[in-house]
Amino acid sequence: MATCLRLPMASSIPCSSSSSMTLKHRSFNIRCAAYSNSSSNIPMPPFNPKDPFLSKLASVAANNPDALFSRPQNSDMPPFLDIYDSPKLMATPAQVERSVSYNEHRASTPPPDLPSMLLHGRIVYIGMPLVSAVTELVIAELMYLQYMDPKAPIYLYINSTGTTRDDGETVGMEAEGFAIYDSMMQLQNEIHTVAVGAAIGQACLLLAAGTKGKRFMMPHAKAMIQQPRAPSSGLMQASDVYIRAKEVIVNRDTLVKLLAKHTENSEETVSNAMRRPYYMDSIKAREFGVIDKILWRGQEQEQIMASVDAPEVWDNKAGIKVADAI
Repeated sequence: MATCLRLPMASSIPCSSSSSMTLKHRSFNIRCAAYSNSSSNIPMPPFNPKDPFLSKLASVAANNPDALFSRPQNSDMPPFLDIYDSPKLMATPAQVERSVSYNEHRASTPPPDLPSMLLHGRIVYIGMPLVSAVTELVIAELMYLQYMDPKAPIYLYINSTGTTRDDGETVGMEAEGFAIYDSMMQLQNEIHTVAVGAAIGQACLLLAAGTKGKRFMMPHAKAMIQQPRAPSSGLMQASDVYIRAKEVIVNRDTLVKLLAKHTENSEETVSNAMRRPYYMDSIKAREFGVIDKILWRGQEQEQIMASVDAPEVWDNKAGIKVADAI
């Protein structure tokens, strides 16, 4: 019994059962030709040759078109997935190609670390005792900022106990502080120094060595100057101990001269203050010449603090004697 194949152009071609396979192939070619003629002006999406599903579908369409047009009417399988030997509804993550919209907001490089972000704002932060690793980083950052712009200011934030720890134990050589100081003096840029937390010993020298008029201190920060300390001599012989002691005295005299220069005090005044650890709050540090301004949020706070009596005046009013005078 003859059968007929319905073509897209609403025409029918009679055929016998013996030549049904030939007519099916002819029908597929006519379908493709008709579709190509009717959709010549329709923009087609780009074909991805790496897509495994589309590649398999194109291969089946070229070799066995009946598998595409002879579809079962009632099938639980999604369209065209039965052409696979082991169909899967989702490819593995390694086979999925991420689109541009998924990756367009992702960083192509790792995010910078915090010191690098501060350096981008021309900020150098000293937040540790002055050991060799800290000195190396600070000097490198200062040189880099001058290289990037020899006219823009550099902001040096200081929260350091100098070459000692908080308990007084020596952790670094005095040369570490002098190395940073000499680098600051060689720069062409203005250096704005800001004390946050503590500036002790050599760190106090770095605070005072900032550009005149650009030395600041937080309201509750502390500054302290003290004599350099000799590291533990251990089992050294007497001559070695004597050599080290002479070097400590030389460092002390150098520190006194530099502090006297930047605080505009006499060397005798600085030397007398350094006989014992000399702590200064923000107001006393400004009076001593270590800083120029206190970083208040408003001028009213500075006026209020300026009108407050010094701690020694409060002690005298309360009848408390100074410990050194006892």
